[in-house]
Amino acid sequence: MAPHLGLIPILLFSLSVLPSLSLSLSNSPPTVFDILPEYGLPRGLLPSSVSNYTLSDDGGFVVVLPKTCYIQFDYLVYYEKTITGKLTYGAITDLKGIQVQRFLFWFDVDEIRVDLPPSDSIYFTVGIINKKLDVDQFENVRSCRDGLSGSCVWSFKRGIQLPTPVEEIEMLITE
Repeated sequence: MAPHLGLIPILLFSLSVLPSLSLSLSNSPPTVFDILPEYGLPRGLLPSSVSNYTLSDDGGFVVVLPKTCYIQFDYLVYYEKTITGKLTYGAITDLKGIQVQRFLFWFDVDEIRVDLPPSDSIYFTVGIINKKLDVDQFENVRSCRDGLSGSCVWSFKRGIQLPTPVEEIEMLITE
């Protein structure tokens, strides 16, 4: 019986360590996708590929992606490898590192904000222009793609394509 008594302290020690071990595992730091809703913003403003972020006490933040990427919302959005800005309740200001495509041009997104109290709209400020979009498309975190491909490249090329010499001759004949 004496050899079994040595197991009791080991079992008691294990029972006391396991709960604290499981607590330390569940207390992992929040992700950037957890932080955004705490500021009244939708989780899906950033791509799922975020590898790191920092948030300072004054709201300044840096988000790091492993590489640049694109996500198609109502508009095609480009994310640089480093995104910076200032996070306040209901808004991201001084934003750098996100661009949106409109027609053939890329524009820097300077600010993102939502209505307070929350509504179904989100606003993107590009220069002096505010664009109101449906916030639902930003609720889910999306995967990004590496580059322009498929229909995006086709529409871009089609938009800048000049007439071929044959087309020019046909236009002259029909005029």
